[in-house]
Amino acid sequence: MFVIVGAAVVLVSLILGYVMSGGNLLVLLQINEFIIIGGAAIGSMLIANPMSTIKKIIAGALGTLKGSKVNKQAYLDLMKMLYEIFMFSKREGLIALEPHIEVPETSSIISKYPSFLHNHHAVDFFCDTMKVVLSGGVPAQDLEELMDMDLEVIHAEELSIPAAVNTVADAFPGLGIVAAVLGVVVTMGSITAGAEAVGHHVAAALVGTFVGVLLAYGFVGPIARNMDNIVQLESKYLQSIKASLLSFAKGAPAAVAIEYARRAIDPENRPSFKETEEAVKKG
Repeated sequence: MFVIVGAAVVLVSLILGYVMSGGNLLVLLQINEFIIIGGAAIGSMLIANPMSTIKKIIAGALGTLKGSKVNKQAYLDLMKMLYEIFMFSKREGLIALEPHIEVPETSSIISKYPSFLHNHHAVDFFCDTMKVVLSGGVPAQDLEELMDMDLEVIHAEELSIPAAVNTVADAFPGLGIVAAVLGVVVTMGSITAGAEAVGHHVAAALVGTFVGVLLAYGFVGPIARNMDNIVQLESKYLQSIKASLLSFAKGAPAAVAIEYARRAIDPENRPSFKETEEAVKKG
């Protein structure tokens, strides 16, 4: 939502300031410049990234419109789910967890928490780690190292998406200059057509530079930053799961294990001790 509001503020500010200065909006409507800059940007993105990354870029950009799904309620659901899993294992034994871990979609516990179930990285990380715990014979320090390796790989993969978008943002000013240079070439070719024609071509060339800089710093760069923020929130969510699983693997009671998860949450989204306790009791 704030992405749309921010984009609207950028456009309205530019248009209002331009019109107040006596500018003609029709002069900015240079379709040829848009085609040059936009086509070159899309082409360079296709050159630099595989199709799987392109799809993730599109999904990530659209995801900024909704914002991150990691919030206080998502963390409360996570801790409720972890508490139920840990208590179930204490009552029934670790081996009884196997059906819940193998097919989490059909688990009577995990399926109750869609905010967790729809996060495929979190589900894979949790279930794969629990399978290692169920297999036994893995010391806590080795389990922590294993989880850190997994988190590092996931984080690097997710960060590659905003990095790719940021690369395009960095390229836009240069592409704007390319469009402007082509405009100058056209201008020089029509130098004998009169001052009015030359002025029109020069204005069109300058629009190319304007559009390139505007897209870089007004839209694409901020979108890349927004995507990076979402990745960081997702990473903290996984770190919370890690803290809880490691505590559980060391033999801590369920209540203590989820407290480790709570302490790993960033302050903005961290539920209080009382909120967590009440949520767990309600189930």
